[in-house]
Amino acid sequence: MPEIAIRCEHTEVVPCADLKPHPKNPNKHPAEQIELLAKLIHFHGWRSPILVSKRSGYVVAGHGRLAAAIHLDCPAPVDYQDFDNEAEELAFVVADNKIAELSSIGDAALQSILKQLERDGLDTELAGVIAELDKDIEPEAQY
Repeated sequence: MPEIAIRCEHTEVVPCADLKPHPKNPNKHPAEQIELLAKLIHFHGWRSPILVSKRSGYVVAGHGRLAAAIHLDCPAPVDYQDFDNEAEELAFVVADNKIAELSSIGDAALQSILKQLERDGLDTELAGVIAELDKDIEPEAQY
């Protein structure tokens, strides 16, 4: 079992076998994503805990992190959250998955960061990106 640094606030560290994924979580995590997330956690340490509902005992955010922790065979930092009812809990489960989808990434800015990481000798996958650098994109002006 690897020793993974914990660099986030959390209530306790819990063995993965004690955590219950939310049965109504609509988000699916492909193996490639879990392997990359495990690589990120191994390198960066835990930067976000897994959130668990005090009401139901289910994971409400961090299903991918849970799968990565299982892949790494390590316990996970957990933070327990209060929810008044099932509807509030389910709304949070969906919102946690969907809100990030509303953002977009500036390709030129991303390429600039990836090139910097590459120059610094860091594996660009450690930025959560599985892609080759596009050497032809010019950085966007920053305001």
